[in-house]
Amino acid sequence: MVDQPSGAPVADERIQRQSGLRRAFVRPELGAMAGAVLVFVYFAIVAGGTGMFAADGIMNWGVVSAQFAIIAVGACLLMIAGEFDLSVGSMIGFAGIVIALLSVHMGWPMWASIIAAFIVAMLIGAANGYLVIKTGLPSFIVTLASLYILRGLTIYLSISTTRQTIIGGVREAAQGDWLAALFGGKVLGFVFSWLADMGWIATFQAGNRAGQPVVDGIPMLMIWAVALIIFAHVLLTRTRFGNWIYASGGDARAARYVGVPVDRVKIAMFVFSAFCATIFATCQVMEFGSAAADRGLLKEFEAIIAVVIGGALLTGGYGSVIGAALGALIFGVVQQGLFFAGVESSLFRVFLGVILLLAVILNTYIRRLITGER
Repeated sequence: MVDQPSGAPVADERIQRQSGLRRAFVRPELGAMAGAVLVFVYFAIVAGGTGMFAADGIMNWGVVSAQFAIIAVGACLLMIAGEFDLSVGSMIGFAGIVIALLSVHMGWPMWASIIAAFIVAMLIGAANGYLVIKTGLPSFIVTLASLYILRGLTIYLSISTTRQTIIGGVREAAQGDWLAALFGGKVLGFVFSWLADMGWIATFQAGNRAGQPVVDGIPMLMIWAVALIIFAHVLLTRTRFGNWIYASGGDARAARYVGVPVDRVKIAMFVFSAFCATIFATCQVMEFGSAAADRGLLKEFEAIIAVVIGGALLTGGYGSVIGAALGALIFGVVQQGLFFAGVESSLFRVFLGVILLLAVILNTYIRRLITGER
């Protein structure tokens, strides 16, 4: 037996060293990174001369990507925690109708209407989480029920009060409101004016906007998307609560044994999912100046697909906010790229199904290849 030198660290045979390449391959966002590169290369070839990568073209698919990203961030943290929320799409329509009814038809200040919509939506999210925890039912079932309840309630509230499913007048009610500006305004307009003066971006050549830049600012929707991505990434990777999220989705029983408040974590993630859905709804209402009862249709599935493309496991305990954001970016680029390339827009749904299947297969194969799982 060879004596261990005094003061030298004791080697632990249970710890397996991994190379940098191996660690890179098991990153959850690897597939999304590769997919994003392929998508950009493809559309650079087939739609590079159509204006897709001009300033206004970038803004088009950037806004669509931001829409996907906002709801994907909430879905990502919830899926890592081991749960699903299928009520996100209905929550978007419901929150929008609440804002419009309170502000336009009941005369509330817009800021109060927005805050009320957030409170109601987050309480519903908390109720979803509470039911999942207390009943032991799969979150798929509980939130599927919420999907139908919220959609029906949204339509009922709209028709019973206004006799229509689309409520206008929101833009007028939001004039001069400080909180509405945080969801419906634009920022950095002076930067784009300077870029236009320098000749780096195009300007309108005719009409009332002649001489003005084709892009006059960054919509608050995109700012919210970036802010949520940064917040959720830091929360997940740099805080104890982020470790709790992973532990709750990976092995809830073991997490409870070491003191993780699994129930509170899961309920908090349902609340956060509802919060993200309401941000989306508020930005959409301010953009269109109206609320519609059918808004948000199928958004819950698009959010889940973006998260899965980003490398998250459907079983929980594994995933990445950056991966989910890349999945949302892929969605936005493809949806608008098909338009620029002159391809039938209905094929976007075909793409969603195909890329979901490929993402799951790729993620499963890479994980098994590297970890040796069967």
